[in-house]
Amino acid sequence: MQRPSRRTGYYLALVIVLTLLLTVVYNVGMASWENRPQPLYRSLQVVIQSFTTTGYGEDAPWLTPQMNLLAIVMQFTGIGLILTAVDVFAVPWIRDALTPSAPQVAPELDDHVIICEHTPRTDAFIGELEARGRDYVHIESDPETARELYERGYRLIEGDAETTETLANAHIESAMCVVIDAADDRSASIALAVREARPDVRVIALVEDADLAQYHRAAGVDDVLSPRQLLGESLAEHLPTAVTTEIDEGVTIGEDFELVELTISEDSDLAHTTFAEAALRDRFGVNVVGAWLDSDFKTPVDLDDRLEAGTRLLVTGESDQVESLREITVSAVRDFTAQRIVLAGYGDSGRAVYDGLAGSGSRLTVLDIEQQEQVDVVGDARDPDVLEAAGIRDADALVLTVADDTTAVFTTLIVRELNPDLQIIVRANEEEDVEKLYRAGADYVQSLATVSGRMLASTVFEDEEVLTYQTQINVVRLPASGLEGTTLAAEEVRTTTGCTVIAVIRDGKTITRFDPVNFTFEAGDEFVITGTDEAITQFEQQFRA
Repeated sequence: MQRPSRRTGYYLALVIVLTLLLTVVYNVGMASWENRPQPLYRSLQVVIQSFTTTGYGEDAPWLTPQMNLLAIVMQFTGIGLILTAVDVFAVPWIRDALTPSAPQVAPELDDHVIICEHTPRTDAFIGELEARGRDYVHIESDPETARELYERGYRLIEGDAETTETLANAHIESAMCVVIDAADDRSASIALAVREARPDVRVIALVEDADLAQYHRAAGVDDVLSPRQLLGESLAEHLPTAVTTEIDEGVTIGEDFELVELTISEDSDLAHTTFAEAALRDRFGVNVVGAWLDSDFKTPVDLDDRLEAGTRLLVTGESDQVESLREITVSAVRDFTAQRIVLAGYGDSGRAVYDGLAGSGSRLTVLDIEQQEQVDVVGDARDPDVLEAAGIRDADALVLTVADDTTAVFTTLIVRELNPDLQIIVRANEEEDVEKLYRAGADYVQSLATVSGRMLASTVFEDEEVLTYQTQINVVRLPASGLEGTTLAAEEVRTTTGCTVIAVIRDGKTITRFDPVNFTFEAGDEFVITGTDEAITQFEQQFRA
């Protein structure tokens, strides 16, 4: 709402300035050129008559060409002000009249989720809710944002989540839980309002600063999630250090069964071969769920796809099988010399990266826009001179955890020019910017919005367990209710959804070896599936009972 009022102010100021200026010029012209001096108020009247196209009083006609030219200028000025007034006043009024406003009261709901405020981090969670067919009410305090989201199909109401009245309008009395995704101080205030409106409802909050979690709990928040810190820890695990080369943990599915992400090194025997030539299943007994090829995750892979250096594989298998494959994917001669790493951005994610590298022996240079403890270079990461001062040309890796994605994209472009061989690992705030960062030259990108959505889904729904947040692929444990009495092959699960069922849990036992053609799901079964966010959403839409 601020923008239209500012335009209105500019327009009124322009009208006043032009009116006064032309009044003075007209008054001087009548005295100097026409030899008809008159009071200023008479000249003001003529200027206003010209602007409003109502006539020129008794002054017309004028005898000199100068005054006739001035009259023409005033006429065109009047027309211009009228057309501008239409854009400033009439067009917004018509748009507001024709565009439906967001409602302030939600329809009657039961067992729904209330989401307070909108950020890109909640979009992934809303996708999970819609895939499950679960009702939700989104509360947005900014009228313009609320209207835009409402037009896009969000189920929301406009209002201030800090008031019990708005929470009542969202039917908090019948809600299953409240999710808060706002600024940290505002989150605490909303939590207090929620507790006042309904003391027994579950409250979940996403926080920017993990150090403030205790205050949110004091305000009544049951679960405080800090995705930035978790994402920073994940980024640290992908850095080329002695620690991360030796320790490459996977996701434990069963007692002796893992899902692991492995990277093909340049010196590996597998580099520059096809999947057919590598014969990973025959040689190691593992199953290849998929692979990142040219920054895109592909599942299933084709036998003629190539395993180039840097290709990341997602494989499942028994621990000894995975370990055998791990040994051959890395360089035959491992380099454990200290790595030179530049960390740009020292917020929550940056601090988590810093802490994760504390015991790695790496030489870490911290760059941030503000002077803080542990910051070595102060400046803008988009400035080549600042990057040079941080030692970017001699660095082995760069971790970007800057405040916004636009800065991250531009910094990545600059850094790639300064050091073409540098490994660049980036945190993206929004999912839609991940591909941009890859095109700019990043080697590995993780989305804060995706991690946040996974954390929320795993926290809110007791029947869904997200087994890993840190990889770019979901690993989710779900009830198999939608597949009772049928098989994976009959439903063509992998073909239609892009998800892979890697384990079945029956009567407390984890089954990792099963025939997709003959294995029939029974009531009470659960399965562990893996896939992209889009694939998981597609799976839930098709096979959740």
